[in-house]
Amino acid sequence: MTDERQTLEVGRIVKAHGLKGQVIVDLWTDRLERLEVGSQLLSDKGPLTVVSSGAHQDKFLVTFQEITDRNGSERWRGTVLRATRLEDDDAIWIDELFNAVVVDQNGVERGKVTLVEEMPASDLLVLDTGFLVPLTFVTTVVPNERIEIDVPEGLFE
Repeated sequence: MTDERQTLEVGRIVKAHGLKGQVIVDLWTDRLERLEVGSQLLSDKGPLTVVSSGAHQDKFLVTFQEITDRNGSERWRGTVLRATRLEDDDAIWIDELFNAVVVDQNGVERGKVTLVEEMPASDLLVLDTGFLVPLTFVTTVVPNERIEIDVPEGLFE
């Protein structure tokens, strides 16, 4: 199996669609290139290669080379999909935030990240001190060690 640190969970096969092996995928990432033709996704059941994909309501209708009929697509229901980490120097990877010490612009340690909570406007860093910090205030990340933030006055009061 691929090193878990090098792969990210990117979605899940929700259900079968039609008779020719198509499936509905709930994509958990905004990186739509994960479903481009020829892309390969990983799972505990083996790799899957994208043949075609398109938006379907709030999910995606996907054809994988390895799933050819309705019975096959039913067997893949609920399967979590992973993908190798993309090279992107500007990206902040969620798994790199956990256990990092959060330090504000004044050098004050505000706590360690225990959770990242998804919110519509901005994901929130949940700190062991009980504080919530919008991800939009993050300026620098040293993976799993230190996160520097620049926050407005009064956020920690």
